[in-house]
Amino acid sequence: MIRCENTVKRYGERTVLDIKELTVNKGSSVALTGANGSGKSTLLKIIAGTTAFEGTVRASGRILYMPQKIIAFDMSVLSNVTFSLKGRKSEKEERAMAALSRVGLKELYKKNALTLSGGECARLSLARILVNDCDILLLDEPTGAVDIEGTEIIENTVREYISEKERTLIIATHSPLQAKRMADRVIMLQKGSIVEDCSPDELLKAPSTEFGKKFVDMWRY
Repeated sequence: MIRCENTVKRYGERTVLDIKELTVNKGSSVALTGANGSGKSTLLKIIAGTTAFEGTVRASGRILYMPQKIIAFDMSVLSNVTFSLKGRKSEKEERAMAALSRVGLKELYKKNALTLSGGECARLSLARILVNDCDILLLDEPTGAVDIEGTEIIENTVREYISEKERTLIIATHSPLQAKRMADRVIMLQKGSIVEDCSPDELLKAPSTEFGKKFVDMWRY
């Protein structure tokens, strides 16, 4: 479970996140949506423990976090996945190949990661995450620079991964349609505060705020 209470992030005098109260139950799938600068990435960073903040955040279990910025290291695709693993070389490579197979990159394991396309790099980044186990998976715009085929692979891989155990997923996305595909709950942020908290269908059919209505309408065209 994740519990946020009076969780605030400021940069100087500017408040970029102000969450009075938020609970995410174990095993649930939550999509964070909203405009650029609404606080989605900041909230993920706070839960992941990568940035300082005011207030309280409690999270039970191991957290894996995939940031929005994708990084590929100057080494083979396989080595990009194995470098952080411990154990025998054969065991590490077996785990890495299984992760690469999940994201459709198994055939490219010998290729230098710097030669991959943007979409392939996103899938590689996901493989580096999923080669490990976790209780909470945090994904920040994982398909932001990915084509339709790559988006389908990433979404299917994530759904399969979280369904294997009672894992918790929080995914930041600009798309209410992706939120519907990936989550059973949508939290919309505006200027760092929660303005919608409902099911994906409720958000798409009847947003409760004017901002929510305008945001969703932009995705109807």
